[in-house]
Amino acid sequence: MSHHCHDEYDHHGHSHHDGEHDHSDDITPALQSSLYEQINFDEITTLNEARRDAGKAIVKKTWAERLSPQPELESDADEQLLMTVPFSAQVKLHSILIRTSPSPSAPKTLHLFVNRDNMDFSAAEEETPVQVIELSQTSEVQEIPVKRALFGSVQRLVLFFVDNFGDGDEDVSRISYLGFKGEWTRLGKAPTNIIYEAAAQPGDHKVKGTSVNEMGSGIGGRGPGM
Repeated sequence: MSHHCHDEYDHHGHSHHDGEHDHSDDITPALQSSLYEQINFDEITTLNEARRDAGKAIVKKTWAERLSPQPELESDADEQLLMTVPFSAQVKLHSILIRTSPSPSAPKTLHLFVNRDNMDFSAAEEETPVQVIELSQTSEVQEIPVKRALFGSVQRLVLFFVDNFGDGDEDVSRISYLGFKGEWTRLGKAPTNIIYEAAAQPGDHKVKGTSVNEMGSGIGGRGPGM
């Protein structure tokens, strides 16, 4: 069974993990608490994207594909973007992972909203966000922690990219990778013991998700269970 999981991950872009042994310390934690498997990709919407489904495409990138320049999300009419990411589970969000660039097209201010349906730009402009985040102008993957107490029961996360580093001179905002980390439990009412089992599943998935890196971790003197 583990071989099947291994192959499955290779097909998703993890096949070049051999060159990433040096990064085993940062890859393993990223996969352990990744919410990738809990995202409802088909229902992701992005307003003001220049190419249809580009927002969906950057969220679909795996951790191994995080540095790939394409696909890339670009804004259309102006620098603002409004993305709604629904989850198939109830999520406790810990942090957002984002990769932009050192250019003026890098988004600067991000407003986060929780569990909002059909939010548009006018509502996003008028309403008070749950949290405001100032992004950096860099090609590194930024991991931005959120205030966990405010994001303990997320089923839909709305990301409003308000402006970019062009200070009005750059109409296009660009984002090449977007990911999420946290914990999750299955939706629906269930006996307590089933809730606990569901909550433990990200831990079970660590082994499958990081099996491609176990060899690299072992070389560093640290086995998969340590």
